[in-house]
Amino acid sequence: MAMSRRQFIGAASSAFISAGIAARSLSATSVPSVKPARLEPGMTVGLVTPASNAPEDEQLYAAVELVQSLGFEARPARNLFSRTQYLAGTDAQRVSDLNEMFADPEVDAIFCARGGYGSGRLLRDIDYNIIRANPKVLMGYSDITALLNSIQLYTGLITFHGPMAGENFSSYTLDQYLRVLVQPIPETQIGEPPPFENSPGVVERTNRLTRIVRGIAEGRLIGGNLSLLVTLMGTPYEPVFDDAILFLEDVFESPYSVDRMLTHLWLTGKLERLSGVVLGKFTDDDYSGNTFSMEEVLRNRFEPLGLPTLRGLMIGHVEDQTVVPIGVLARLDVDAGTLTLLESAVL
Repeated sequence: MAMSRRQFIGAASSAFISAGIAARSLSATSVPSVKPARLEPGMTVGLVTPASNAPEDEQLYAAVELVQSLGFEARPARNLFSRTQYLAGTDAQRVSDLNEMFADPEVDAIFCARGGYGSGRLLRDIDYNIIRANPKVLMGYSDITALLNSIQLYTGLITFHGPMAGENFSSYTLDQYLRVLVQPIPETQIGEPPPFENSPGVVERTNRLTRIVRGIAEGRLIGGNLSLLVTLMGTPYEPVFDDAILFLEDVFESPYSVDRMLTHLWLTGKLERLSGVVLGKFTDDDYSGNTFSMEEVLRNRFEPLGLPTLRGLMIGHVEDQTVVPIGVLARLDVDAGTLTLLESAVL
């Protein structure tokens, strides 16, 4: 018998709800933290493109060489060079690559080669059980925010908001990468601005810290790219905000756009449940026309909350970028201008 339009819509809605319930059945809010093995020379690192792809193949070959330069064997994903319009291959190809890399016992860690757009399209088809059974480092940022938070949510695996293999590591980024993933020490500080020596007539202007609300907060780290985080809200993949430290960054977003997204987060009622807030870099924002400044937008949203809030750590689309482990317990000290990991992110 042919299905009526109403029956079809009802069935589709039920299927969507069932998918959400199935995801939640993984007990997202109660999954204990799982730490991957620290990175060591000679390990095999898989390269994936879960979102968009580089426009030219040589950029991907360069990503392979970057992995090798860090002392690893590089394992390109089966579909690393695939392209489908603005995506790095079909959804099925991209999620298959991710699942295969976690399932492959010869792959020790996974680096993303690029962001762009498309990671969110994979969330319902990721095999979270495979990931839970095979914990390993997963690192990327920007659009990869969707993967990092959803995987951490449903498997407990600590994931890493950090540099892509598709771009060179600055000396600052390399140092941050080493202190978080290779040679972790207790109570490691991350994200502090790089050293700058003032001289007569010259002071630091780029990497300054803004203390929006002073105080100290402790909690597990969640967050990443603001645009991507907002797309997770209201879905089964939104992070757990309770007593967490939220970190945010973005690029190519005007102050009004950041205002709109932060207002959306505020309207959900989740911001009040945080322990503290770390605002990274909001780069290449557009100040043309009549506009609030970015500082005014950020102060307007976070000052009334009264939560310890620090702006300016090296998180985001910047050359000197830190590595933020999502799910790790951290302490934010706004007066000191520090974000300290209270536990190692790797074993």
